[in-house]
Amino acid sequence: MNIEEKLFEIAKEFIEERYPTGWGGVAVMYSKNEKIYTSVAPEVINASTELCIETGSILEAHKYQDIITHSICVVRDDENSIFKILTPCGTCQERLLYWGNKIKVGITTENNKIEYKTLKELQPHHWTNAYDDIDFFE
Repeated sequence: MNIEEKLFEIAKEFIEERYPTGWGGVAVMYSKNEKIYTSVAPEVINASTELCIETGSILEAHKYQDIITHSICVVRDDENSIFKILTPCGTCQERLLYWGNKIKVGITTENNKIEYKTLKELQPHHWTNAYDDIDFFE
């Protein structure tokens, strides 16, 4: 099993444990130091304070000065539903970009198969392309 498949399996297991019934979602990230970070979206009272599922894992990697190489966000609608991979939203793509545009992220596909793309592939016209004199991704 490759790392992409392993992260998907970890996500499914975590959802089943954390959310035995109803909706569930988890992000799983892998780092250059071979650490695995998992996170969930915090449950909030005021919708304006919501955070993406990936935020906790991103913050953990920053806390340990680690470098994320792979990220996947998996959800299911309820305990009888299939697991779906969500492409990171634009905000999470920008957060992950801190570690460069070669990070591989799980993406939503028609047949729900496990597929990853680099941030560069997701964002071929990213704003950083306007600055050829600055190397954002050394």
